[in-house]
Amino acid sequence: MAGPTFKAPRHIVVEGPIRVGKSTLARILAERMHARRIFDCEDNPFLADFYDEKPGAAFRAQMYFLYERHRRLIESRPEDGAAPIVSDFLFEKDKIFAYINLDNEELKLYERYFDMLAPSVPPPELVIYLQAKPEVLLKRVSKKADPSEAEVSPEYLETVANAYEHFFFRYSASNLLVVDTSEIDFVERNQDLQELLRRLRQPVKGTQYFLPLGQA
Repeated sequence: MAGPTFKAPRHIVVEGPIRVGKSTLARILAERMHARRIFDCEDNPFLADFYDEKPGAAFRAQMYFLYERHRRLIESRPEDGAAPIVSDFLFEKDKIFAYINLDNEELKLYERYFDMLAPSVPPPELVIYLQAKPEVLLKRVSKKADPSEAEVSPEYLETVANAYEHFFFRYSASNLLVVDTSEIDFVERNQDLQELLRRLRQPVKGTQYFLPLGQA
């Protein structure tokens, strides 16, 4: 990961909407950095009811995510001399989905718990935000054909993608690399992956943008 004068970040987060490739990139980075990887919660017991639009299910699902994401990050916080950390979620991103899915009264209660937990989560040194156009994400969801994603509508996917754009437009807690993946597919094409990995061997200061060349 690192060149002779570049000290690789000790805590990297890969973020972005569904099917943008964040878990794949986090896994690859963790392998190359010999890092511990923190997985996002994939076994939320309230998600099925949420997708079935049962009353109150959105709040239960959101609170479970909030608790579980906080627990995983706190238990794996980086220590001096320990292996670096790569995670495929940012704690603050929990709010993105809360604002989309909760009503006003639920949101007030949610924010009390979020504000209580957030100060104990240290910001990562680098966030890699993978973005893609909603129509590209929809194609990738269809191609993956994951049963748990069968209920994801094009409208919801577009709402989520736009909410991510809005969130990261104002994000300043960590160094941020914004990568447009609409024209590339580092999951399927090794050449695209290598180009992205080359960029990550260089430092990121503030917010920077990376527009890979993609297919000729």
